[in-house]
Amino acid sequence: MTVETFVPSQDVVTLTPNAIKHFEGKLKNHPDKIIRLSTKVSGCTGYAYVLDFADASEDGDEVMSVSDKLTVAVAKDAVSLLKNTEIDYVQEGVNGVIKYFNPNVVDECGCGESFNIG
Repeated sequence: MTVETFVPSQDVVTLTPNAIKHFEGKLKNHPDKIIRLSTKVSGCTGYAYVLDFADASEDGDEVMSVSDKLTVAVAKDAVSLLKNTEIDYVQEGVNGVIKYFNPNVVDECGCGESFNIG
C-alpha cells in the first residue's frame, strides 16, 4: 500500500486576481513569454524589484504556473528576499501600479523604490 503525502505549495510569490488579469493582458500578444521577477542591489536601502518579460526561466528559477495563460519565474538569488510576497495591481488615479507586499521587508527608502531585509 502506497501512502501519499500532501506537499503544500512552495510558491514564493502570490498574485492577486487584479495582478493576474494585468499580466495576462500584457502577454496577450506574446503567449510565448513569461513574467520573471528578480531583485538587484539598488537605492539607499538595499534592493529593488525587477520585473521583466522573458522567453524562458533561467536555471535555478522557481517557476509557477499561475494560470493557463501566465507563468511566473522567480530568480534563484531572489527567492529568500521574496518569500511569501503578494503582488497586486492597483489603479492610482489614471495610473496602474504594481504593488509588492513583502513581509520580509524591514526598511524601505522614502521614495519606495528600494527595500532592505532583516
